[in-house]
Amino acid sequence: AFVYATAGGPEKVAVAEDAGADVAIDYQTADFVEAITEHAGPKPLDVVYDGVGRDTFLRDLEVLRLRGMAVLFGQSSGPVEPFDLQLLNKHGSLYVTRPSLFHYVANREELERRANDLFTAIGEEWLDVLIGARFPLEDAGEAHRALEGRKTIGKVLLVP
Repeated sequence: AFVYATAGGPEKVAVAEDAGADVAIDYQTADFVEAITEHAGPKPLDVVYDGVGRDTFLRDLEVLRLRGMAVLFGQSSGPVEPFDLQLLNKHGSLYVTRPSLFHYVANREELERRANDLFTAIGEEWLDVLIGARFPLEDAGEAHRALEGRKTIGKVLLVP
C-alpha cells in the first residue's frame, strides 16, 4: 500500500515518517486534501482511517475514490457532527464505519484469539507498537488529560 499520513505538528509528522508513511502531512499547517490530490490526483484513496474526528472527517470524504471507505476510530478533536448522508452519495457512494473494540471482542473466545494474534505479531516483530508515554497508575487522571489534550504520540501505558 502507498500510505499518506496526516498528523498534528512536526513531531507527529516525523513519527509517521519513521513508521513508514510514504507521504506525511501536517494537517494543522497544510491542506491535506490539496496535498494528497496534488500528489496522486483527484479522489485517489481506497480507505481513510481517521482518529481525529470533527476537524478532519468531512474533508476525508473528498479524497476517497468511488465506493471508498472512511473508518472513524477516534475523536481527538471531538465527535463528528451529524451530517447529511447524501454527502456519501455526492462523493461517490462512500461507506463509513465507526468500529468499537467491544464489537470485535464480543466474547471470551474472540478476545483470547485476537489477543493471541496481537502478541504473536509483536513477538515475531512484524508489528511494532510505539509506546509514547508511561504514567504511574495513581496518575491516571494526568494520562487522560494528556490524551484529551492531544499531547500524546503512540500508546499510553498506566503502570501499576
